[in-house]
Amino acid sequence: MKNMDKRSVSSSCAGFTLLEILIAIALLAAIAGLLVTNLDRILGGGREEVARLYVEETLTTPLLSYRINMGRYPSTTEGLDALLQRPSEDAVSWRGPYIKQLNPDPWGNPYQYRSPGEHNPDSYDLWSWGPDGKEGDPDIVNWRAGKEQGEAPSKPDVR
Repeated sequence: MKNMDKRSVSSSCAGFTLLEILIAIALLAAIAGLLVTNLDRILGGGREEVARLYVEETLTTPLLSYRINMGRYPSTTEGLDALLQRPSEDAVSWRGPYIKQLNPDPWGNPYQYRSPGEHNPDSYDLWSWGPDGKEGDPDIVNWRAGKEQGEAPSKPDVR
């Protein structure tokens, strides 16, 4: 009688069968395959948001600080580099650098800047060409469609 108890105990402590292990490995492989094939969609979805925040938040404060010190926004010719280094020797009221570094957009392209702006004639236009990087219709901008001319830049529009 004691021998039967030992068998039932030892059979209940047995490990996984080969079939169970193979099924678990197959499921893990399928999940890993789905993650790898969709990784760009999973991680890349935030790129537009990063660019929008850079246009909306990150560069707005340094450009405003530059304007307060210099009495104007950097010209189109000076560009955003004027936030990093003195645009000319006669810029005596320059108190920069206003940013530590000028980052490209999430797709590796430089942000575009124009002052006075075509859409914001009293300030500046700031935009990214977006994922395709092609000039034409900008994807992420600091102006909105239908906005009245002459208003200060508003929150960027992601198209």
